[in-house]
Amino acid sequence: MRATTVAVIGAGWAGCAAAVELARTGANVTLYEAARIAGGRARRIDYQGNALDNGQHILLGAYRDSLRMMGMVGLQPARLLLRLPLQMRYPNSEDGMDLVAPRLPVPLHLALGVLRAKGLSLTDKLSLARFASAARWMGWQLNRDCTVSELLERFEQTDRLIRLMWRPLCIAALNTPPERASAKVFLAVLRDSLGASRAASDMLLPRADLSALFPDAAIAWLQKQGAKVMLGNRVSEIHADDGGWTINSEQHTTQYQHVVIATSAAHARSLVLDIDDALADSLNFDYEAITTCYLQYPPVVHLPTPMLALLDDPGSQRWGQFVFDRGQLDAKQAGLLAVVISASGVANESGAQALEESVAQQLAHDLNMPELAMPLWSKAITEKRATFACVPDLQRPPNATAHPGLWLAGDYTESEYPATIEGAVISGLKVAAAIRAETKAYARAK
Repeated sequence: MRATTVAVIGAGWAGCAAAVELARTGANVTLYEAARIAGGRARRIDYQGNALDNGQHILLGAYRDSLRMMGMVGLQPARLLLRLPLQMRYPNSEDGMDLVAPRLPVPLHLALGVLRAKGLSLTDKLSLARFASAARWMGWQLNRDCTVSELLERFEQTDRLIRLMWRPLCIAALNTPPERASAKVFLAVLRDSLGASRAASDMLLPRADLSALFPDAAIAWLQKQGAKVMLGNRVSEIHADDGGWTINSEQHTTQYQHVVIATSAAHARSLVLDIDDALADSLNFDYEAITTCYLQYPPVVHLPTPMLALLDDPGSQRWGQFVFDRGQLDAKQAGLLAVVISASGVANESGAQALEESVAQQLAHDLNMPELAMPLWSKAITEKRATFACVPDLQRPPNATAHPGLWLAGDYTESEYPATIEGAVISGLKVAAAIRAETKAYARAK
């Protein structure tokens, strides 16, 4: 029997996961990617000889499928990721807080972490413990969705706890402010962090650039298996043809039995506009931007820890929410700090240069290091459509479409997760499993 032919459009994390899993199970795979570098919205960017990412990411120990796929293509996650215990640490505990969960079984790790936390009053700690206990009792689920702000008000969370913990966690995880973010999705994230086992709740910081963390190795693995990989080859059109699907790209036209659209939702929408209006409408999301501001200092500059939370205050031009010491992750990047600004639409209105200057001033003040106000160079990288706005009761399309052989894979498809690397990988694996099951059913029917 001839191998099933599958075209995967998009070499982001979802597309690479789908392509690897399909090739592993015997499909004849062709992977298309418009860019020259794989990774999609989690990829490497070359800037003046520096390998930067289009966004600083944090993975969780609970990202089992992402970690498994890294291993499948020959990588060693333990070497590529710095594993830290669950934590929320500010430069000082007077203005902020300092919470680190010890390496103990769940729920003791969180309980002891809260008990030892600096910068929180007894009222704050009891409020946090009460919320975690109630959420665990509810199974980290809600019957009716609401905003995160409404959820926190319902559980009488203190203003300080909201300011220092819940708000930054919500914005970082969902890339949507708590007054607009989905409480259901937020609880799913908390379940796999605050409520997970100690190892699952660990925070994993990439030591390598995001393309090297999986997509590059996935492409090398696919090529070794005989799959076709076409970087720098944009797909312009797809259409049904003789029981299959024909793809028109910049380099050639080819027919396949299955097509997996693993691009961004916006590009996926453009590909299906002439096929199905309802499907195109299901891909019409509102988006939130993410900006990462890189600031290079002399190699001797470093943070007390690899990652710190920052107090943001848009009204005072304080935009940074987290800062990462890239030198503690990769010695070649000594002195490089990466400041993340989630939901950064307003922050970008003043322009990149003004934003970079504001972030440098914020670092100098918060870290009590005046020299940080004058970096050697700085670069703000903004992903304008980084994620969909994760609002309550958001309808997200399933992986299967109404058209046989046409599939969607991406972090925007049906899932309990927000737009994350793990969500993208899971979506790609779901599509691969569905195609495999359909192929087996067809073979039995014959």
